[in-house]
Amino acid sequence: MRDNYDFSNSIQNPYSKKHKKQITIRIDEDTIEFFKNMAEEKGIPYQSLINLYLRDCAQSHRELHVSWK
Repeated sequence: MRDNYDFSNSIQNPYSKKHKKQITIRIDEDTIEFFKNMAEEKGIPYQSLINLYLRDCAQSHRELHVSWK
């Protein structure tokens, strides 16, 4: 292994179309369990499943309808 590497001629990864950003979010335990169980059935990581669900909501401009009792 080299001590130093020269990245001055490097290019952006052409296969990486969208980058993900790590965030911290508070989610109810029962909601996490719901997505973990669904993810296990589908055979994908639960965080990827949550991301897919949120992306679908954003792309379809789905709005939340809240009614307080």
